[in-house]
Amino acid sequence: MRIAIIPNLTRKHAYEVTKNVCDFLSENGVEYFFEDNLKGQIGFDCQFMSSDELLLTCDIVIAVGGDGSIIHAAKKACKYNKPILGVNAGNLAFMAGLEKNEIPLIKNLISGNYVTDNRMLLEVSVFDKDGNSIVREDFCVNDIAIARGEPIKMVKLNVACDGNRINEYYADGIIISTPTGSTAYSLSAGGPVVDPRIESILLTPICTHSLFARSIVFDSNSEICVTVPESEKEVICISCDGDDSIVIPAGSKLIIKKSKVYADFIRIKNDSFIDILNSKLSQRRV
Repeated sequence: MRIAIIPNLTRKHAYEVTKNVCDFLSENGVEYFFEDNLKGQIGFDCQFMSSDELLLTCDIVIAVGGDGSIIHAAKKACKYNKPILGVNAGNLAFMAGLEKNEIPLIKNLISGNYVTDNRMLLEVSVFDKDGNSIVREDFCVNDIAIARGEPIKMVKLNVACDGNRINEYYADGIIISTPTGSTAYSLSAGGPVVDPRIESILLTPICTHSLFARSIVFDSNSEICVTVPESEKEVICISCDGDDSIVIPAGSKLIIKKSKVYADFIRIKNDSFIDILNSKLSQRRV
């Protein structure tokens, strides 16, 4: 077994957790490798590869960090059809399969005593105002946020599903998420929690100027079209999974649909989705 380790060493405790993971793998005779860009940041004996070679030749990816770190690693792993195990090095991580005090459970990973949860992804294509050229393509594990830029003003976004008009939202923006992302930004904006086993596409408005605009759950095979009116003068940006946002010019059209690619998250423990939800959200109760 060859394991790719992708840590976010900027996170508190991440280096310590990463070393503990590597020590456990070494004790059990398992090879592990890091990406080349971490040379000089790892203070113990290890091997490095280019990112492409690492993900092509490994059997499993272990990501160390919080949800953002795990999602970032999962987006790399899914391109190579590799399963991923998230190890939480922070306080709250819905995507983590293990907490930092549960590293000995990696023995189940080594013995093959685990299952994988297939999580649907979304892909987005941004077209120019003529609708002919794709100016940007991306995909997400959690969500796609289409929202106002720096000016603190609401924006207008026209939304359709499979060619049928849904609404013209006058709001700070909208979030289109996967079921996995229902516990992330969408939840903070008042969206529903959806079991990740139920494939669907969620649309949640952000601070909409309406008494009746609510989240909508669409069939996973739906195609969502978001149009920025040509008359829109405010800055509108798009961000996938919280990555750096880019400006979407007025008149642009975005097509969002289920991706053909899935992310495979390793589950070692027998915790159900509700168990994880209750455990994680209880950490945020005051």
